[in-house]
Amino acid sequence: MYFSRRDFIKQAGAAALAATTFTDLFAEPAAKKLWFDISLAEWSLHKALFAKKLTNLDFPELAKKEFGISIVEYVNQFFKDKAEDKAYLNDLIKRQKDNGVSAHLIMIDGEGGLGELDAAVRNKAVENHYKWVEAAKYLGCKTIRVNAFGKGSNEDIAKAAVEGLGKLGEFAKKTGINVIVENHGGSSSNGQWLSGVMKQVNLKNVGTLPDFGNFCITRKDGGCAESYDRYQGTQELMPFAKGVSAKTYDFDEKGNCIETDYNKILKIVKDSGFKGIAGIEYEGSKLSEYDGIKATKALLERVGPTV
Repeated sequence: MYFSRRDFIKQAGAAALAATTFTDLFAEPAAKKLWFDISLAEWSLHKALFAKKLTNLDFPELAKKEFGISIVEYVNQFFKDKAEDKAYLNDLIKRQKDNGVSAHLIMIDGEGGLGELDAAVRNKAVENHYKWVEAAKYLGCKTIRVNAFGKGSNEDIAKAAVEGLGKLGEFAKKTGINVIVENHGGSSSNGQWLSGVMKQVNLKNVGTLPDFGNFCITRKDGGCAESYDRYQGTQELMPFAKGVSAKTYDFDEKGNCIETDYNKILKIVKDSGFKGIAGIEYEGSKLSEYDGIKATKALLERVGPTV
C-alpha cells in the first residue's frame, strides 16, 4: 500500500497524541498550590539547640537545606543577650540572605507577662519588649509573639493585658511591627478570653497566633487538668490571627497527627479567610526533631490543598 508523506505525518501525529493521552492517564497529578506559606518555628529544634548541637546562627541555613523551608520563626531564648548586638544581627541577616531565607517573627519569652496586675511590673515587662520590637524590625520580621500572663482572676488579667498589649502595640506600631499573643497556657488558652482581650485592645497591629496544640489552661503532674476545645478556640482566635502555629506531637502510620485532626482544623483556618503563614512547631518525642519537622511539613502539604 502506498503512503504519501502527508499520510505518514498524519498517522505519526495521531500515534503521538494517543501515546500522550495514555501516558497522562497514569501521570501523577500536578501538586495543588497551598493557600498558605510554611515557616519553621525554631522551637521545633529546641532539644538540639539547648544541647549546643546547633546555634541560632545555624538556623536559617538548616531550615532551607535540610527541610526546604524559606521562612523562619526565631525564639529569643536562643539569642537572648543579642537583641541589641548589631554585629550578631548582621551575621544573622547575612545567613538569611545567603540561603534565600526570610524572617517572619521572633517568639519572646522570659521578658515578663503583659497581663501582670501590678502596674510597675507590667510596665517593666512592656519596656523589656521594646528591644525585641527593634530587633525584629532590623532582622526583617513582621511580628513578635508575646505572652499575656498574669496572676489573678480572668477578669483582672484581661484588664491588665489590654493595658499592657495596648502600650506595647502603640510602640510597635511606629516601626510597623505586629504584636501577637499565642494561646500559651493559663487564661490565654481560653479562646473566648483571648479573643475578648483582642476586641478591647482594638489595634490593627495587635493580634493572635493560634497554636493548634496549646489549649491546656491548667496543668497537673503527667498531663493537663483543664483544657479548652482546640477547634472552638482556633475558630475564636482566627479573626485576629497574623499567623498560625501548626503544632504536632505524634503521628499514626498514615502520617496523620494523632492529637489534632488537621483536616478539621485547617478547614477552620481556611474558612476564616486566612492566607498567611503556618509555622511548623514539632514537640513530639517519638520521632526525632528532624523527622518530626519533615512529617509535619508533609502533613501540611498533603492536607492543605484538600480542605
